Amino acid sequence: MNNHSYHEQTEIENTLKLREVQKTLPSFARDFFRGISTTTSASTRIKYAYDIRVFFEYLHDANPFVANKEITELSIDILDKITALDLEEYVEYLKAYKPSGTDTLITNGEKGIKRKLSALRAFYAYFYKRELIKTNPTLLIDMPKLHQKEIIRLDAGEVAALLDFVENAGDKLTGHQKAYYEKTKIRDLALITLLLGTGIRVSECVGLDLADVDFRNGCIRVIRKGGNEMMVYFGLEVEKALLDYLEQRNSLQAAEGHENALFLSSQRRRISVKAVENLVKKYTSAITTTKKITPHKLRSTYGTQLYEETGDIYLVADVLGHKDVNTTKRHYAAMSDQKRRSAANAVKLREETE
Repeated sequence: MNNHSYHEQTEIENTLKLREVQKTLPSFARDFFRGISTTTSASTRIKYAYDIRVFFEYLHDANPFVANKEITELSIDILDKITALDLEEYVEYLKAYKPSGTDTLITNGEKGIKRKLSALRAFYAYFYKRELIKTNPTLLIDMPKLHQKEIIRLDAGEVAALLDFVENAGDKLTGHQKAYYEKTKIRDLALITLLLGTGIRVSECVGLDLADVDFRNGCIRVIRKGGNEMMVYFGLEVEKALLDYLEQRNSLQAAEGHENALFLSSQRRRISVKAVENLVKKYTSAITTTKKITPHKLRSTYGTQLYEETGDIYLVADVLGHKDVNTTKRHYAAMSDQKRRSAANAVKLREETE
């Protein structure tokens, strides 16, 4: 058994994954990942690695300079042979492709393409800045413009209906389903109430330890993206749900290595992000069939309600842990549905006649 926290353990696992991915990349790529290790998390680096590997796999299949060589044998001068036109063809490829040797179709929208180009820009910039290459064609192509999507969230009535359903779903179940539901009901209610009442990310939620809950000050200690620590405060509804759950949690014998975890799975291990996503989907699908609700949409629900109640976009940005308030403005400073509905009758097309 080790004494690593959830976030430390995740960082270690991602570091080991990165080493495996690097074995499939040109040897000079290791300099890049080593160079950015002090300014990025292992999670960011492994995402970069996957995206950069897609680029080299594309080159191997489509570019005559690479076709007769193994990817791992490529030298750094290959980067100077890539033109802006090559990258535009790569962008077109990313929209829909089947990796070599598979029949799996992979597609990328605006966001996916932009992420892969951002990784490639960082890759090129590292070597260009150190004068190891002479050109940087990534600066000559336009990044995809992301079209803003409407925020999907629960309205106040749906939030109340969701919490009521989590509390009383057993009335609609029988046999084994009901027995399982009764075992997890208090935990699920605490978890969903916490997400709705604080707006924390699902990764922050599953990473919580028992010692991170401070009832004296009404807050939880979370590790934000990038590794920053922050105290997030909660209200009375969250407090009650957590206290109810902790009464049950303290009677459970956690699996070895998971004794500190706040939320446990049915196997008495720290609950996973996937498990939280599944339980949110299970409960919310009974409340609304027109909205696909994920843990992130519960975060959006909290952020929108907080902004509508306070009108303080800087407070919303701080509570949600956004580094740039412009991110918050793009997502939460939009008109609410209620205001949009009121606009429907604001303009009269004809004068009313008696």
